[in-house]
Amino acid sequence: MNLASLAARNILRNKFRAVLTIVGVAVAILTFLLLRTIVFAWTSGAEYASKDRVVTRHKITFVQPLPLRYINDVRSAPHIKVATYANWFGGKDEKHDHEFFAAMAIDPTTYFQVYDDVGVQKDQLETFLHDPQAAIIGDVLAKKMGWKVGDKVILSSGIYPKPGDWDFHIVGLYEAKSKVVDRSTFLFRWDYLNDNLPQNRKDTIGWVVSRVDQPSQSASIGVALDKIFDEKETQTLSQDEHSFNASFLAMFSAVLTAVDIISVVILVIMMLVLGNTIAMGVRERTNEYGVLKALGFSGRHIASFIAFESMLIAALGGALGIALAYPFVQEGMGKWIEENMGSYFPYFRIDPKATVAAAALALGLGAVAAAIPAYRASKLKVVDALRRVA
Repeated sequence: MNLASLAARNILRNKFRAVLTIVGVAVAILTFLLLRTIVFAWTSGAEYASKDRVVTRHKITFVQPLPLRYINDVRSAPHIKVATYANWFGGKDEKHDHEFFAAMAIDPTTYFQVYDDVGVQKDQLETFLHDPQAAIIGDVLAKKMGWKVGDKVILSSGIYPKPGDWDFHIVGLYEAKSKVVDRSTFLFRWDYLNDNLPQNRKDTIGWVVSRVDQPSQSASIGVALDKIFDEKETQTLSQDEHSFNASFLAMFSAVLTAVDIISVVILVIMMLVLGNTIAMGVRERTNEYGVLKALGFSGRHIASFIAFESMLIAALGGALGIALAYPFVQEGMGKWIEENMGSYFPYFRIDPKATVAAAALALGLGAVAAAIPAYRASKLKVVDALRRVA
C-alpha cells in the first residue's frame, strides 16, 4: 500500500460525487476538443495550402471579374509553369433547394494540372475534355445529393441566369488528395458557361491560379505578376495560396478569438468544479489527515496524497472525454459537417496535437485545482485536525 493506491481507493468513498466530477471533467474536455477542432478545421486551409500556387484576382475585390486575355499574360510571365482560371457560378439544384454547394466553371485543360491534389480518373477526365456540358463533382457531394456518374443534373444560377436552366452531365467523381480540397464542389467547363452568356458578359474570368517553379519565391512572383497589370484597365492582387486563404480567415478573426476564449473559460470552469470536489473531500477527511500526521507523515506527504487524488480524477475525466470525442466529434459531427459544410470545413478531424494538449491540460489543471486544499491540509496542526469534526 502506498500514497497512490490510497488516493485511488479514496476516490470511491463517495462514488456519486466522484462519478459526477469525472463526467463534468469529461464534458469539459469534450467541449474543448470540439472547439479546437472547429478552429483547426477552419484554419487548415491556410495551414496546409500548397506552397507553389499563386492566386491572382481583381485588386479591389474577389467578386469583380478579370478579362480572359489576362490568362495569356500570366502564362507568359517568368517562373510560371502552368496557369488556370475559374468563375464562381453559384449553382442551385431546385430538387435540393436547401443544399448549398460550391459550383465553379473551370478551364478543362489546365485546372487539374494546377490542382493536382484533386484526383480524377483518367477516363473520366478524357470524357470531361470532349463533352461541353460535362461536370465532375466531389465524392461527398455525390453521396449527399444522390448523384452518380451518368446522371443529368439541372442547375439554376442567380449570378448567371439564362432562359431555361443549365444542363450538365456528370461524367466523373473526384477525390481529395490533400486536406485543403473541398469534396463537395461541382466543377464544369468554363466554355459552356461563356458560350451561353450575353455578349457584354463574355470572356471574363473570376480569378487565375498559377503554379510556380520556385515555391520559396511565391510572394515575389506574385508582386511581379501584379506589375504586369499595373498599367492596364484592371489591376490585380496576387498572393500565394497560404496568404490568399489567410486573408479570408482574417475576416473571421473575431470569431476565432472568441472560440479561443471560450476554450479557456471551459477549462477554468472544469478546474473550479474539480477544485470544489477536492476541497469538500479534504474538509471531510481532516481528522484522518491529523491521524496520518500523528503517525509520522509529513505535510508534503499529505499534499502529495491530495494532489494525486485530484490528478487521478482529472485523468479519468480527461480519458473519458477524449474517448467520447472521437465517435462524437470526428466520426459523427465531422462527417456531417464535411458533407454539408465542406466549402468551409473540407477537413473536419480532431488534431492529434489538440488531443495531447487536452490530456496534458487535464492533468495540469487537476494539479492546480488541488493546490489550495493541499496546501491548507499540509499546514494543519495535529491537535487542530483531530479536534475538527467533518
